[in-house]
Amino acid sequence: MTLAAATATVAAADPHGFLSPTGVEIAFLLVGLVTLGAALVTVTTRQLVHAALWLVVALGGLAVEYLLLTAEFIAWVQVLIYVGSVVVLLLFGLMLTKAPIGRSPDADSGNRWAALTVAVAAAVALVWVIVDAFRTTWIDLDGPAAGTTEVTGASLFRHWVLPFEALSVLLLAALVGAIVLSRKARADATAAPAVPGKEGVR
Repeated sequence: MTLAAATATVAAADPHGFLSPTGVEIAFLLVGLVTLGAALVTVTTRQLVHAALWLVVALGGLAVEYLLLTAEFIAWVQVLIYVGSVVVLLLFGLMLTKAPIGRSPDADSGNRWAALTVAVAAAVALVWVIVDAFRTTWIDLDGPAAGTTEVTGASLFRHWVLPFEALSVLLLAALVGAIVLSRKARADATAAPAVPGKEGVR
């Protein structure tokens, strides 16, 4: 068997390749670029409300990426929890604390180069770990959804039930601690301070 015949056999056995992307892979790349751009605008803008709105675009782009990877359950969790809860909580925090709506010089700490260095190092490390772990793994994007609720639930409660329960206990402890701290602060605020020199005055 010649080298050309062996190459043709390998190409026929492995139809995947970077030089022949499918429509789903092209859409994945385009949505990824939009998500990356929205994330960059989120961390570079000096308007807090605009940063929160661009964060919605970035998190929504991640949800679309999960859908393209046939992980529909993770996609809807991304939309409900992050887009529907975390970002709304940030916006309410901005409104209730009377944060500046327009351009704010306080949004820039002056440590952009240090932050950029840490971000690039973290991105390189994450990309290296993911590529090394899933180098030979291919997802059939044209096949049935692999990330349905049934599949995700079975994997979660069969292989990851102990970390799941530990996380639930941790969240419960945090909730109880927040309640205790808020009640103590409210009790301290409602307690009337004693006025010195007024005890004997009638």
